Amino acid sequence: MEDVAAPGIPLDRGLAGYLNAVADAVGIPAEATSFEISDTATAYLGLPHRSRERPTRDLMLVWSEGHGWAVAVEPGPGEPSAVLAHLGSEHVAPAPAVVARFVADVVAGREAGSAEPVFPTTTGRARLAQRLARYARA
Repeated sequence: MEDVAAPGIPLDRGLAGYLNAVADAVGIPAEATSFEISDTATAYLGLPHRSRERPTRDLMLVWSEGHGWAVAVEPGPGEPSAVLAHLGSEHVAPAPAVVARFVADVVAGREAGSAEPVFPTTTGRARLAQRLARYARA
């Protein structure tokens, strides 16, 4: 079932609220998050965990409107990020509790998500803004 929220809430307000809700569910402070809306909307959450593959590197939770959520290893200068898993979900912006379970599974080394992105870019900006409007703060 599609979430329907009040129309007219800008995407940036909805995304900011959604990102804060995800950060809260994952257990990290809002200060460890950022987002950008340009030709693609993206978000970042710094995680207080390390990778088993690269124990000297922190993990990050990243989101894009085209591919949803992924846990990746923080890259060094000039390095590409190494994605550990992509969250598979029925929507590019699943409930924060779903994202939190995904992160917990990846951090614990349990099978979670997929190695490849799951979502094609199919959610239009207006629909995404409508879905995220319920997270916008008044």
